Amino acid sequence: MTISLRHARVRYGPLEALHGVTLAAPGPGLTVLLGRNGSGRTTALRALAGTVPLSGGAVVWDGADVTRMPAYERARRGLCLVPERQAVFGSLTVRENLELAAPEPRPALDTYPQLSPLLDRRAGTLSGGEQRMLALSRALLARARVVLVDEPAQGMSPTVAARTYEMLRSLDACVVVAEQRLPAALRGRGALVYELRRGAVVFGGEAAELERRAG
Repeated sequence: MTISLRHARVRYGPLEALHGVTLAAPGPGLTVLLGRNGSGRTTALRALAGTVPLSGGAVVWDGADVTRMPAYERARRGLCLVPERQAVFGSLTVRENLELAAPEPRPALDTYPQLSPLLDRRAGTLSGGEQRMLALSRALLARARVVLVDEPAQGMSPTVAARTYEMLRSLDACVVVAEQRLPAALRGRGALVYELRRGAVVFGGEAAELERRAG
């Protein structure tokens, strides 16, 4: 199971955000897209999900070209995107958000017990970290084949962030996350990393190799 970009280009009006990016995320496993704001990491996630169109290149999923497949069809086939913002339904309760993904929320509550006393709260009233837990819980319950997450641990304590990455690593899915820096929980763990700068890939390899270069 692999999802990839091949020579992908994305334009926002006159500006090109991705300049022929090629990367492959195999699964089950975790791939990290690293880069500062403006590097193209979020755009790469959105291109994989189909929420932004390519102006050139292709998106390939399990050997099939899905470039022209709309985002809703990719979701129907097992792709789940967790964006950085607006990742939950704020007017619904925590319980209702979870029930949209699966009738039994127990696996999510086992991962994030902090959500148990919040089940009847409206999701829009939660803190940023709690909303991230809820959004990731929905991805966990959906049992997606491809999970794309923009800054999964944003707003979380170090302990909860580490648990989040353990959960993502354990999924039987192709998991791709976008981060500004390599998370501490993934250092020395053999994760596949692509570093982007100004819309281009400047490094591709294991996290340990990136750390050696940085050191």
